[in-house]
Amino acid sequence: MNYRIIAILFLALLINSCGENIPPVESSYESKILYLGNGTEPKDLDPHTVTGVPESKILMALIEGLVIRHPDGLEPLPGIAKSWDISSDGKDYIFHLRDALWSNGDPVTSYDFVYAWNRMLMPTLGSKYPDMLYDVVNAEEFNKGLIDDFSLVGVKAIDEKTLEVNLKNPAPYFVELLAHYTTRPVHKDTIEKFGEMDSLGNQWTRPGNFVGNGPFTLEDWKLNQVIRVKKSPTYWDANRVKLNEIHFLPIDNVTREDFMFRSGRIHVTSSVPTEKIEVYREEYPDQINITPYYGTYYYRVNINKKPLDDKLVRQALSLSIDREKITDKVAKGGQEPAFSFTPPDPNAYFPPTRLEYDPEKAKALLELAGYSPDDLPTIELLYNTSEGHQKIAEAMQQMWKENLGINILLTNTDWKVYLSRQNTGDYEIARAGWIGDYQDPKTFLDMMVTGRGNNQTGWSNKDYDNLLIKAANSTSQRERFLYMYEAEKILMDELPIIPIYTYTRIFMKHESVEGWNPNLLDSHAYQYISIEDK
Repeated sequence: MNYRIIAILFLALLINSCGENIPPVESSYESKILYLGNGTEPKDLDPHTVTGVPESKILMALIEGLVIRHPDGLEPLPGIAKSWDISSDGKDYIFHLRDALWSNGDPVTSYDFVYAWNRMLMPTLGSKYPDMLYDVVNAEEFNKGLIDDFSLVGVKAIDEKTLEVNLKNPAPYFVELLAHYTTRPVHKDTIEKFGEMDSLGNQWTRPGNFVGNGPFTLEDWKLNQVIRVKKSPTYWDANRVKLNEIHFLPIDNVTREDFMFRSGRIHVTSSVPTEKIEVYREEYPDQINITPYYGTYYYRVNINKKPLDDKLVRQALSLSIDREKITDKVAKGGQEPAFSFTPPDPNAYFPPTRLEYDPEKAKALLELAGYSPDDLPTIELLYNTSEGHQKIAEAMQQMWKENLGINILLTNTDWKVYLSRQNTGDYEIARAGWIGDYQDPKTFLDMMVTGRGNNQTGWSNKDYDNLLIKAANSTSQRERFLYMYEAEKILMDELPIIPIYTYTRIFMKHESVEGWNPNLLDSHAYQYISIEDK
């Protein structure tokens, strides 16, 4: 009898251990849990203060704005706004809100949007994206402290379900812009339960405190391990949501992420090891995805640091970069050399700028600036932890040494330190990337306007600023683009940023993931994603 009991216990233990060894991806057919590689540990989950792609992907699950993006073509679809009306002159919008709930059961109202936009525009909050709303009447003036009465800003709650927005000028991209996370609402009582309206590092973004209105709720956040979100029963379109949970895994080591994908531990990766791209193209063509991506990889230059304060030095650095070599030999993911800041645009914006590769001209400019290889100081190049960033930085180090005699010190930090050092101006050159917030060149060029939160270079040019003001006031697309062309010429002459290449999105996706369709912004509404057994 005792032997029989032991045998039964052993068999049960064996069965349980086998169950535990089932890869998460395989078990997800039943569990409906999506496992995503998310690149790195997010800085925070406050939609009005974060700026990174890892944060944006999580916020897509937790908070919904007036509109969402179509899973295929990215055109705006009704979100919290079930419909909207636009005046004939394109300056006045009326949004009609649906009956939606916050995750604590409170109704989502137009007053939530007024509160959120007020908060995002508060100078004391220090949002990096206030310019997203600068098309709104008096939004810029309020953000810059020129007025302190938010009732003068062109956003008003007519009643609980009607929101009015007044623009200074027609903005054909405005509704699409409202899909961006920084324009989404926040729950007033929750924020003010844990701090002031404009307090940073507020504990309202932690599990157990977070109140959202998206298709998922925040269930768990284990630092450097996982952020887990769960299907929300209060979401207005909950019947559409097919996933039970999403696990966002902060994996900044691309080799480790690749191993986790191959071992069935994640469904979608954030990247692919460079050396594996060609192999996977041949062996796993159904799993590797290489798609256009509306973004530019570039180097940010702190012009307050010598010798980088000299335009000739910055031009020399740019001229000594063989961009085609970087895309063909280093990046290897179908990227294209960037000869301007704005990438190829779906609205047919083609800037007349073209950055060159000319080492001899670069040397001449450096000499003209009064520098020789012997008296040039070592320049630090800052990048965040990623094998891809490291390889490009090493290529830059070699090119700048061979072509100009400049010694480059490579410094690798984690995501939070990398962001902090740029925010405080504690860097010389830093790798950077910009993915369009919406499909218009304005989302790139506006970033470099004087004093904008994402400028972070110390660069300021009044002519550049005025050209973009003129572009914003233009009523025709042709005229608008002509002003932008002239602005981009100034930017590519002064080079406070040095474009390297235009992005592609390179990732592995398990065949069971349905609804994850390629698009220029790599934006995926999770209520359209499902896991299907093939």
